[in-house]
Amino acid sequence: MISRPQSEALFAEALNYIPGGVNSPVRAFRAVGGQPFFVNHAAAAHVWTVDGEELVDYVGTWGPAILGHAHPKIIAAIKAAADHGTSFGIPNPFEVTIAKLIVSLVPSVQKVRMCNSGTEACMSAIRLARGFTGRDKIVKFDGCYHGHTDSLLVKAGSGALTFGHPDSAGVPAAFTQHTIVVPFNNVEAVKEVFSANKDQIAGIIVEPVPGNAGLYLPKPGFLEFLREITAAHGSLLIFDEVMTGFRLAPGGAQQRFGITPDLSTFGKIIGGGLPVGAFGGRAEIMDCLAPLGPVYQAGTLSGNPLAMAAGIAALEELGVSQKSETPYARLENLGAQLEAGLKDAAKSAGVPVQFNRCGSMFCSYFTSAPVHNLDDAMKSDRERFKRFFHAMLEAGVYLAPSQFEAGFLSTAHTAADLEKTVQAAAAAMRALSR
Repeated sequence: MISRPQSEALFAEALNYIPGGVNSPVRAFRAVGGQPFFVNHAAAAHVWTVDGEELVDYVGTWGPAILGHAHPKIIAAIKAAADHGTSFGIPNPFEVTIAKLIVSLVPSVQKVRMCNSGTEACMSAIRLARGFTGRDKIVKFDGCYHGHTDSLLVKAGSGALTFGHPDSAGVPAAFTQHTIVVPFNNVEAVKEVFSANKDQIAGIIVEPVPGNAGLYLPKPGFLEFLREITAAHGSLLIFDEVMTGFRLAPGGAQQRFGITPDLSTFGKIIGGGLPVGAFGGRAEIMDCLAPLGPVYQAGTLSGNPLAMAAGIAALEELGVSQKSETPYARLENLGAQLEAGLKDAAKSAGVPVQFNRCGSMFCSYFTSAPVHNLDDAMKSDRERFKRFFHAMLEAGVYLAPSQFEAGFLSTAHTAADLEKTVQAAAAAMRALSR
């Protein structure tokens, strides 16, 4: 077991001042056991702990670091912007530039508004959908996470037609009474919901590739079905692309799967590593927002120059690249190589693993059955995952500290990084088979 005395001391101190010692729950390692480590710098696809340990990183700030950590163009853009002030609360030119970039990259988005987090973006998109349609009910899917907004912290009821119940203390049941939860990839359940709630559903919000319960993909035709049924019933289709936006393609999952949602939410990548969120869609819907329309949404730091400058640098590097091998081709190749290597490692050791991947997002479930939704994911062997996680960490490879989180590749990952990862996985799998 590697000793991390400085991390242990920092965590002990943090416990006195921060609930659970962390500022976001998954960082606490509760799902895998042990204590979290602390990082003091990162570059490319690596992070360094305060104890001097170097790790190959597949968390990537939970998605934003698609170009790797501390990308020179992003750092330069932030420094240049900071020289002129960190925030104004007044419109700045960067806001216009990034809005034009997002609109140019995502065909479904005609207008976009910036905010400060993915949670804000999803909360605002839901409010906008309700305001535009004049309806109250929202459909979401089991296992899809759309931020910690009260009305979306919901777990399913006893059947497909029941309203959700709060999934967190502090959320009154009344706040979730208009949220209906159904299983992902279940066409019949969605049909039943629309049949039972005629002319009451404002919209469906969905992660087109759910990345908050591990990672599972939409079955062929499922997203197309969601587009068709919402259109047929006068409801809006909202794609939560906080994770997938600008990662699975320049235009996100909607480009990759050829779907045109009414509204989309974004985050992660468009801040270049700084806090950011955005939501956009058809102009007629977006123009319902204040100051043009009756749907209120605001934010003092929305569109702040540092996040906008960082986001512009990231999007330009991703979407306006003139390189012979585009960043997305590289990410796809890296993903395929990692998938092949990890599958071989599991097969050679005789350990049942389902490796789900979409582009540069991935997850390994320790189960012999395919994983298409949350119920499938919950059947995975979490004790085995814990052992695998710690074995990989001991070998210098950092994966998300939970079975139910996605992993992320970046353009900065190298062949050497992947080779180290696969070798570590092969050793970990052999140990698991004993």
